[in-house]
Amino acid sequence: MVLTGRAGILAAAGVVFVALVMPSWAGVGVVVAVVLVVCVVDMLLAGSPRRLQFSREGDNAVRLGEPAAVNLLVTNPGRRVRGLLRDAWPPSAGVLDPPHKLDLPSGERRRLTTHLLPTRRGDRHAVRVTVRSIGPLGFAGRQGSHQVPWTVRALPPFKSRKHLPSRLARLRELDGRTALLVRGQGTEFDSLRDYVPGDDVRSIDWRATARRGNVVLRTWRPERDRQVAIVIDSGRLSAGRVGDAPRLDHAMDAALLLAALATRAGDRVSLLACDSAVRADVRRPAPEDVLPSFVNALANVEAELVQTDFRIVVSQVLERLGQRSLIVLLTGLDPAAIEESLLPVIGPLLRRHVVLLASVADPRLIELESSRADLTEVYNAASAARTRLDRERLTATLTRAGVTVIDEPPDHIAPALADTYLALKKAGRL
Repeated sequence: MVLTGRAGILAAAGVVFVALVMPSWAGVGVVVAVVLVVCVVDMLLAGSPRRLQFSREGDNAVRLGEPAAVNLLVTNPGRRVRGLLRDAWPPSAGVLDPPHKLDLPSGERRRLTTHLLPTRRGDRHAVRVTVRSIGPLGFAGRQGSHQVPWTVRALPPFKSRKHLPSRLARLRELDGRTALLVRGQGTEFDSLRDYVPGDDVRSIDWRATARRGNVVLRTWRPERDRQVAIVIDSGRLSAGRVGDAPRLDHAMDAALLLAALATRAGDRVSLLACDSAVRADVRRPAPEDVLPSFVNALANVEAELVQTDFRIVVSQVLERLGQRSLIVLLTGLDPAAIEESLLPVIGPLLRRHVVLLASVADPRLIELESSRADLTEVYNAASAARTRLDRERLTATLTRAGVTVIDEPPDHIAPALADTYLALKKAGRL
């Protein structure tokens, strides 16, 4: 049984009645009996919330930061139900609506819409549907809950997609598909054309020149159908917040931009998210399925507060890749972790593949290093400068070992990674 404000008002009126009319235990008994009878009768006349039937329809997936709508279909096979309905979701689902008012006659159906605005990535499961049915007198009613399963998956937002058109234009330039003074460079034969002054004489095709009677030049384009393996470190190095999001989220955004670009370039892209265990694994999806499979695989990946075992990472990558490939490792430039865990085991990757390490830099370090108004800020500036020097030293060590390193703040890491990929394509290193 649930009581409403009217029951409280009735009880208060009974107190006044006892005080003014029957100031005795008999008066108290009469008031209590009246309140109980009215409330019990009203509860019995209320429609049963447990007889209601429920089903759902609506959005199953939405990008983080975008709204979703889930419809709840309510059917009443019994007595009329009046009251409130609460569609409960976890707080991170971001329910935007208050409880729904419900007035459902017998034999009818209603569609109630719950609007969500998820605040975190991952699956958000509906908790329960609770209906409070109030009797016709409005003093009391019944309440019941139902499990109506539904899941809305909040996908990575892919904010860096705004950089994709400009990078695709540069890719077309590399492929020689736009009108340029200089044809695309690379290692895969494209076409023959007449020599013009200023062309590289090393590209002259002497056999074709002899056949045609004039100097003919070979043009090249970047090789296609290469393998690009994107590896995301989901360990403790990715748990720290940089700007308004964890480092892991910035790495995912950069990975999605690279995946979209590499797919349009004709390369085969795979994904691995790993720390002490594999958290996401997408192997060579079809070109049209790359982005959908990536965002679905990454939606539920969270940074684990464990040290990443790079031995597992290396063994998993070597197991997946055969021919020479580009391996993009998105992790943090932490000197202790990289020098103790990654550098001792990265040799097999460097002997067979091109390795690119991308790290999200914290822009606050620049602010701390430049602020020296008091003693505390001086110590902070010294600490920030030491961190910067350690990162620069580690970058130099990785570069000498043969690793291409990118260390950029959150807003620049995705386009910088895409630009480096295009530069490697242009240089014919893939």
